[in-house]
Amino acid sequence: MIDPLAEVITLLQPRAVFTRHISGAGRWGVRYSAFGHPSFCVALEGRCRLAIDGSPVLTLRAGDFVLLSTTPAFTMSSLAAPGTVRQFDPKVASTVTGEVRHGSHRGRPNVRLLGGWFAFDSADTSLLVSLLPPLVHLRDQERLSVLVGLVSEETSEARLGRDLILTRLVEVLLIEALRSAPTAEAPPGLLRGLADERLAPAIRQMHSEIALPRTVAQLARAAALSRSAFFDRFTRTVGVPPMQYLLAWRMAVAKGLLRRGDLPVHEVAERIGYGASTAFSTAFRRYVGVSPRDYLAASAKRDDTREV
Repeated sequence: MIDPLAEVITLLQPRAVFTRHISGAGRWGVRYSAFGHPSFCVALEGRCRLAIDGSPVLTLRAGDFVLLSTTPAFTMSSLAAPGTVRQFDPKVASTVTGEVRHGSHRGRPNVRLLGGWFAFDSADTSLLVSLLPPLVHLRDQERLSVLVGLVSEETSEARLGRDLILTRLVEVLLIEALRSAPTAEAPPGLLRGLADERLAPAIRQMHSEIALPRTVAQLARAAALSRSAFFDRFTRTVGVPPMQYLLAWRMAVAKGLLRRGDLPVHEVAERIGYGASTAFSTAFRRYVGVSPRDYLAASAKRDDTREV
């Protein structure tokens, strides 16, 4: 059976994984500036307060797991009110090795965390990330703690196959975190759509056999809803109208295929449901802003630059 969530994570292509031990002692408070990359952390012991911009304040305790899909600015502090809150730039700190200690450097810490971040190598990150919840907070998920521990081990040792193993581990970590998240509280997006027993069959149809022609009426039948009820429910739950979602997904897949560089444009067109490459080129240019051939050439140039 097609798994749309796994497809989205695979297409995001997580890479460049880093982890860092973080601790705090005494009365302390740190204001992290917006990072932009996805990040995660697991509380190893103790407690602290986490205030993420745009979200309710959380109290993290041992065993808690947090995933931020884009990592906006946030404040982390001791439970006791800090005297001052210092500024912290994660982009600068990410280049520093060793544990990060907040507050007093003496005595036993009142919290220990393992944090990590990674980049997505997808050609359509903004679209795919918009389908995921901005914040996932889970408690006492042993499987996630094990996965984070494995990620930490791999990042600390330069062993053969390290990058490939890290990529696979982060893919599994993301899927495990997202499928464990409470969907009733999730914002509009793919997670809520898949949790809706009426919409899930229609979403799976969109992802399976992507080249087949689809209509709102056909998808509504898969959802056992009237056309108008399906359109309204899908738009409200997923955040975009059904055909707009389908077009965006097809174009995301097309970008991924073009970036691989081993398929001609006409075959990419056929794989995502366009019988004629001219129709695909017109749709792609309208959606992406450049022709498929120009996009392919630009992708090849970026890959060559990355290898230098």
